[in-house]
Amino acid sequence: MTRRQIREQIFQILFQIEFHPGEELKEQLQYPVWDREETDPDTVYIQEKIYAVADKVAEIDGMINAVAKGWKTTRMGKVDLTLIRLAVYEIKYEDAIPTGVAINEAVELAKIYGTEGSSAFVNGILAKIV
Repeated sequence: MTRRQIREQIFQILFQIEFHPGEELKEQLQYPVWDREETDPDTVYIQEKIYAVADKVAEIDGMINAVAKGWKTTRMGKVDLTLIRLAVYEIKYEDAIPTGVAINEAVELAKIYGTEGSSAFVNGILAKIV
């Protein structure tokens, strides 16, 4: 899998668990791995990153709420919010991922999965966080 495909799969799973209580996270992780071996490095990375992002959601949401004037996380579309959370995690907690790459990937995924204005919204929030 390419890094973009991995990131997209992480986004899809994070989006999905947004609609389930935290205790269902482990169960939700069983489904997206589809045809991959549990020990496959990509699968391991995906699962570890999902747990890492989920573990930091409250902290990440605090960062987002601090810069999003009039758009608290409770008002944001779930696609936009999930992409912003993933990018903020990568920016703040993963030194191996350049900030520009995290932002660009979030914006590109917003163009695919979001509404017409999602990419600009995601870009604007992330620019304020950086």
